[in-house]
Amino acid sequence: MEDLARERAETTFDVEAMKIIWAGGRQAFELQHKLASIVANDPVFRKDNKPNMTRKELFIGGIRKAAHCRELALELGLSEDDARTLRTLRGEKAYDDLHWNMFIPVLRTQATAEQQKKWLPLATSMSVIGCYAQTEIGHGSNVQGLETTATFDPSTDEFILNSPTLTSTKWWPGGLGKVATHAIVHARLILDKDYGVHAFIVQIRSLEDHKPLRTITVGDIGQKFGNGGNNTVDNGFAQFNNTRIPRDNLLMRMAIVTKEGKYVRQNVPKQMLYGGMIAARQIILMEASMDLSHAVTIAVRYSAVRRQFSLDDGNREIQVLDYPTQQQKIFPLLASAYAFRFVGQWMESLYSEVMYQFENNNFSALAEIHACTSGLKALTTSVTADAIEKCRKACGGHGYLCASGLPELFAAYIPSCTYEGDNTLLFIQVGKFLVKTILNMKTSFRPQGTTQYLADLDLLTKKNCEVSDEDDWLSSNVILGAFKARAARLALSISRQILKFPNQDAGFEELSVNLVSVAQAHCQLIVLSKFIDKVHGAIPGLNVKKQLQLLCNTYGLSLVCEHVEDFLVTGYLTKRQANLARHQLRSLLSHVRPNAIALVDSFDHTDHYLGSVLGRYDGDVYTHLYMEALKDPFNNSAVTEGYKEYIEPIIKQRLQSSKL
Repeated sequence: MEDLARERAETTFDVEAMKIIWAGGRQAFELQHKLASIVANDPVFRKDNKPNMTRKELFIGGIRKAAHCRELALELGLSEDDARTLRTLRGEKAYDDLHWNMFIPVLRTQATAEQQKKWLPLATSMSVIGCYAQTEIGHGSNVQGLETTATFDPSTDEFILNSPTLTSTKWWPGGLGKVATHAIVHARLILDKDYGVHAFIVQIRSLEDHKPLRTITVGDIGQKFGNGGNNTVDNGFAQFNNTRIPRDNLLMRMAIVTKEGKYVRQNVPKQMLYGGMIAARQIILMEASMDLSHAVTIAVRYSAVRRQFSLDDGNREIQVLDYPTQQQKIFPLLASAYAFRFVGQWMESLYSEVMYQFENNNFSALAEIHACTSGLKALTTSVTADAIEKCRKACGGHGYLCASGLPELFAAYIPSCTYEGDNTLLFIQVGKFLVKTILNMKTSFRPQGTTQYLADLDLLTKKNCEVSDEDDWLSSNVILGAFKARAARLALSISRQILKFPNQDAGFEELSVNLVSVAQAHCQLIVLSKFIDKVHGAIPGLNVKKQLQLLCNTYGLSLVCEHVEDFLVTGYLTKRQANLARHQLRSLLSHVRPNAIALVDSFDHTDHYLGSVLGRYDGDVYTHLYMEALKDPFNNSAVTEGYKEYIEPIIKQRLQSSKL
């Protein structure tokens, strides 16, 4: 306990000011702090007993907490965004996340004004509870391969939905299994021909007694990976057997079907279909920063409490956090948490701007914003999932205990690498977008948004790094220039290779692994550039700017060292410059060390939110590890069940043999 107190006493920057920056402003900080305190002190949100709960108990607990969240949101007069913060702070998923994060955004982006007038009041009041039913048991990322059909019947002015095969069964939608009354169902629109996949509003359950409709078979897909994890969510399946819905339940912003069965395209680009996904992905970015900071807080605090091996000046074993190997594991992840937070805040403001453009029928930035959100979703979730496991390993054997909070966090988080787009496929899409951007530049097309650096392709591919000393790597211009050159050179190289194939699709297929590398380089550049923008802005508070600059440099140089082959192969760096980067990174990590505890304190996570004995604010780890062990129902009896049947016969047989 005294170790964390001493660390905090020796902090050299204004922690309260850093908390405000992390939260996104004073108003956001005060609200989050207030809501976190409410959640932490409300017995309804208790979660320390989850490791010993059955699947049914986890689910009932989830819907109870969701109902309580709704009650609190109304009582406190919270906006939609503030209510989302409350749901995040409760620390576990439930059906309402899908309702607010997927069902409602799709209505806002794909429904006509008339349809929104009908459905949005019902959805925002939760008079209906919605989910998003796209994935099928046989098809996930390949949306165009979905098999569910919606055939128009002009005699009744209805669509008839069917699941023609086992593989067309809707599978995985959260909220579908037991709760949702309605679903956005993706199905093939059948008129005089197959018009491809469209979205429909389909009632799943009665609003009177909640029983599934007669023509729909629906249920839960079963227990999922991990103890606790996402088992509070009713991921479900559904099969349709001649399920009839009104014609105007087709979301018609992109296309209209008339009473006569005529298909009429609206003057809206088909990419508008991505509007709901963009909304979901910008939320995922902020969740990545929260979950990464969650894991890092546990690892940093425990590493400061844990003492092992060598002795310090007080003749005690030294703190594990003092070992360079531990710093190398954890501090780049600490820097990444801040980096993801700032790119998430940027994305929130960008999303608002883009949605305003959409409402005014300006879709010029749609392709770029879709590629940007897709890539950042893939990057942040991949890094965060791996980082949680790295933090668990960094906590040694105790990290494997459920009491550490890390196993459940990992189990709950890893689905994010798959839902809202498989990360590998998203990276490939972004890589294709970058290649096409370069190839289109030949026709006077000028890159925009996050691809603007490609307009300087000639300069970025000819000028090499000029670093001659370790400290040169501390310049934002130097490190940003390195990331731009790496991304541009990788993209240009694969673009030239694509031209050698008979067609682009053949090239993309053959070079898909390279496309992933190109996309990752581009997305890391985006994150770094937004971190640098943040550092260069006005930052109040004693030494706060200095700490953020330190973390920004740590983030950038850790990636240079991790992906040094890219920088060397493209010819931008020499081996000597790469070694200078490694030396400078070691120095940066040692400078992060004195304020490491304060930097995780700045996330302002409550003990309730962390749900971790190892990450306790007071550092009293070992007392509570022991107490948690005693609380386990397995220890309710001194002699275990099954002793008489299975253990005693073996022992007594052994004893009799030894007497002979």
